[in-house]
Amino acid sequence: MPNRFAFALVSLALAAGPLARGCAQNPVQQEVHCVVRQVVDGDTFHCEDGRKVRLIGIDSPEWRQRPFGSKAQQALLRMLPTGSPVLLERDVTLTDRYGRLLAYVWVGPTLVNEAMVRDGWAVLYTVPPDVKYAERFRKAQNEARTRGAGLWAERGFDCLPMDFRRRRCLSPP
Repeated sequence: MPNRFAFALVSLALAAGPLARGCAQNPVQQEVHCVVRQVVDGDTFHCEDGRKVRLIGIDSPEWRQRPFGSKAQQALLRMLPTGSPVLLERDVTLTDRYGRLLAYVWVGPTLVNEAMVRDGWAVLYTVPPDVKYAERFRKAQNEARTRGAGLWAERGFDCLPMDFRRRRCLSPP
C-alpha cells in the first residue's frame, strides 16, 4: 500500500504545481537565459539563438550621433562581452514594434539597464506599462548627471537620442 500512497502524493503535487506556480508568478515576467552574440548599440544586442533584445527603460545615442553612439555601444560591450550568459527579465510588453524582445538584463547581481544609466552611457526612457525599475533608473540618471559620468562629461546628451531620431537636433560634426 505504500506505493499507492506515494503515487497519490506525487499525483497531487504534479496537479497542484502548475496552479501554485500560476498564482505566484506572472507568466509575462518570466526570466529567460541568453548568451550574448553581438552588441548592436548601447541598448540593443543579439543572443546566440537569434533573439534581438532591447533594454527596457533606457535609451542610448544612435550610431549616427558620432562619437557618442559608438561610445555607448562600447560601454554595453564591456558589460556584455560576446559569449557572456545573461538573464533576461521581462516586464509587461514582450516585444517592441521592431520585434525585439524587451528585457531587463542581469549579469549576476548587476541590472545592466541601470548600470548603463548610472555610468552615463544611456538616459531614462520609459514607455508605460513597462516601468518596473523606472524610479531606480531616474535616481541613477540624476547621480550620473551630477557626477558628470560617461557622456554627461562630453555633453553627449545635449541632443537626446529620442530627439535625434525625430530630427529635432543635428548630429555633432
